Amino acid sequence: MSQFDVTVIGSGPGGYVAAIRAAQLGFTTAIIEKYPTLGGTCLNVGCIPSKALLDSSEHFENAKHNFAGHGIIINEPQADIARMIERKNEVIKQNTDGISYLMNKNKITVFEGVGSFESANQIKVTKNDGSTETIESKYTIIATGSKPSSLPFISIDKERVITSTEALNLKEIPKHLVVIGGGVIGLELGSVYLRLGAQVTVVEFMDKIIPGMDGALSKELTKVLKKQGMKFMLSTAVSAVERNGDTVKITAKDKKGEEVVVEGDYCLVSVGRRPFTDGLALEKAGVELDERGRVKVNDHLQTNVANIYAIGDVIKGAMLAHKAEEEGVFVAETLAGQKPHINYNLIPGVVYTWPEVAGVGKTEEQLKEEGVAYKVGSFPMRALGRSRASGDVDGLVKIIADEKTDEVLGMHIVGARAADLIAEGVIAMEFRASAEDIARSSHAHPTYAEAIKEAALDATAKRPIHM
Repeated sequence: MSQFDVTVIGSGPGGYVAAIRAAQLGFTTAIIEKYPTLGGTCLNVGCIPSKALLDSSEHFENAKHNFAGHGIIINEPQADIARMIERKNEVIKQNTDGISYLMNKNKITVFEGVGSFESANQIKVTKNDGSTETIESKYTIIATGSKPSSLPFISIDKERVITSTEALNLKEIPKHLVVIGGGVIGLELGSVYLRLGAQVTVVEFMDKIIPGMDGALSKELTKVLKKQGMKFMLSTAVSAVERNGDTVKITAKDKKGEEVVVEGDYCLVSVGRRPFTDGLALEKAGVELDERGRVKVNDHLQTNVANIYAIGDVIKGAMLAHKAEEEGVFVAETLAGQKPHINYNLIPGVVYTWPEVAGVGKTEEQLKEEGVAYKVGSFPMRALGRSRASGDVDGLVKIIADEKTDEVLGMHIVGARAADLIAEGVIAMEFRASAEDIARSSHAHPTYAEAIKEAALDATAKRPIHM
């Protein structure tokens, strides 16, 4: 029986990063993955492929609507969805091949098959051909991620009523894509097909989209996406989804309690994700789940079984790849006797629409609920020279600071490259910077980042320069 110091079940961002860090720290390490390619949801059917399609569709959108304004005259562009999907698959392969290379480089043993516990120290690997192999591990890290959720009355047929996985592989551009759920995944994939010419209608139970982010971001993104042509049915509760041939009928009740019906040729069900523990046989190891089906862990990400840990989407907290990565490093370093830390308040959230949306720290709504005295500074992207030069004038930067100490409590951005800009907020808050600290730091001109400096000036002294 093969023996390892650390075995990771699941090769997504949390799992493969945990394995690499464990190997770097001198542990003999194995990773178990049931699919033939490494990288988990993120690299295969999540973050990476969706961004590939978002980039392709953005190029098409620019060619069709924005190039002429830059003096670039071309014939009417055509969207080749088959080539876009093919390119997306090429990107996936490049990334998953890269993970395989990193496993070899770090001398990590890879097992292809379903990993399930035989006991707290033994894991059975059931391979695709039905054969099994049992390994022994001093420590195990559960990193099996999540799967798309649905609603009890919806039958996902993976053809017309689809999840995000199928939405990444459509063979045609929908005429009318109805998206159930106004969260990150629904808006991103809705944006892909909106740009390619589909009519897109988002049906959301809450009274706003991206409800977990700061209200200012929700309001701004709604305005921008409406301008792009996306339609919204907010405060609307779906009660039935029925397919009849190539038509999908969605029945719902609006905020007045009146029945509404919307029909499309595709329906994307995007109502969140659920932790995936199927097949792990956790009961054989004695590992406990909470009431929501998540693996229960303590502050050290340790389960109730001392030598078994869990990270990423399978435990409590935001289902984000970079959160899982931080947790993977945290567990590996904890096992090595180090004292790592994770500040969950400083895990940024991003929506890769265009403009992008990003936030970190406390929202204004959270601070009001907590009774914290705060002040707000904001700056519109439209006032930036760089934004006007590129034509990306939608959006804003919002900085929230403590009213007395001026310490930055939250940063929220809608705008070009917001996903990259938010790192400035993370670093500032990690070192407990004040709004004045940011305001007095030189920002290169002309850049989108200048909006952060201006918002900081507005927060600390109500004296932005360019507004």
